[in-house]
Amino acid sequence: MIQKTADPFLRRLRWLTIAVITVLFAWHALSWADRAFQKESATPRAVTARGDLAADEKSTIELFERSRDSVVYISTSERVMDFWSRNIFTIPRGTGSGFIWDDKGHIVTNFHVIEGASEARVRLSDGKEYKASLVGASPMHDLAVLKIGTRFKGHSLPVGTSHNLKVGQKVFAIGNPFGLDWTLTTGIVSALDRSLKGESGSIIEHLIQTDAAINPGNSGGPLLDSAGRLIGINTAIYSPSGASAGVGFAVPVDTVNRVVPQLIGQGKYVRPSLGIEIDQDLNEAITEQLGVKGVAILKVRSNSPAARAGFRGITINRDRTITPGDIITAVQGKQVETIPKLLARLDDFKVGDTVTITILRDGKQQQRSVQLQAE
Repeated sequence: MIQKTADPFLRRLRWLTIAVITVLFAWHALSWADRAFQKESATPRAVTARGDLAADEKSTIELFERSRDSVVYISTSERVMDFWSRNIFTIPRGTGSGFIWDDKGHIVTNFHVIEGASEARVRLSDGKEYKASLVGASPMHDLAVLKIGTRFKGHSLPVGTSHNLKVGQKVFAIGNPFGLDWTLTTGIVSALDRSLKGESGSIIEHLIQTDAAINPGNSGGPLLDSAGRLIGINTAIYSPSGASAGVGFAVPVDTVNRVVPQLIGQGKYVRPSLGIEIDQDLNEAITEQLGVKGVAILKVRSNSPAARAGFRGITINRDRTITPGDIITAVQGKQVETIPKLLARLDDFKVGDTVTITILRDGKQQQRSVQLQAE
């Protein structure tokens, strides 16, 4: 079969047409690109003037500027031994917050911030860093006192009160969340007299609940009221994710102001006591059997305040049955339903204070005055 050859003129015309179309398309594209990237003259936009800051903004700024220098950044480390070489290494452990307590170099923070550490360093707001020594600690209150080798003047926070706080009043937290130093967050008092299980397993009572953002690293930092007074120490958060969920807790300043002086003066906290023995499991069994709420006294120690007040413990009969003794139902008129609540109520007082204890004996309530002794 014979195939015809295309006309050379038509073939050249076709290629010429394609070339012209390609050139036109390229020129059109370059023309648009040149216009798109063509530089235009521009000047900064005019700044819109604003009036004075709102009154609450001014007060918040002033509060932070007044309080900032009182807050410190705490970093801890621990010594570990290499299994093979037996060499001792110091490795970072964690960070937290604290604040200046007085002009003698005492720093207050949470116990869990320094727990398990072999060394702690304190950085002040001016950037200076000092090695700190441990003065004393009270795990049951999650409080600790450090000391650094310098003195302060005018940097301690004014101390407020926590017994008269109201739900809804404004609070301000300053600390170092996630290592972001000197961070201010604000919120309100969300609830009062909360209980929370601490990292050591003990239950911390009388906590302030707040929705001011508190995150890891805030621990040990101050919680302030709108007057810039210390009303608590940020200690914990409730959060499934580990970050702030709007539920934070602070140790109330009334507790701090009672415990810290003892830690500075004695290195430990001496708990006020009635001189009785109690047990969680037996208490639940006895009170459930009697259908009452309170704390069952198991044993009264000899020569104790409870003994002098005539309190009775349980009696074990010959047939191995138990006759319940006195049940403590209130301290100074405030109800106690569990052992932690009893210890927290007693902890509101000092050794040597006289308190009124309400007991249930043979189904009838009685009140006895007891002078507290050291535990």
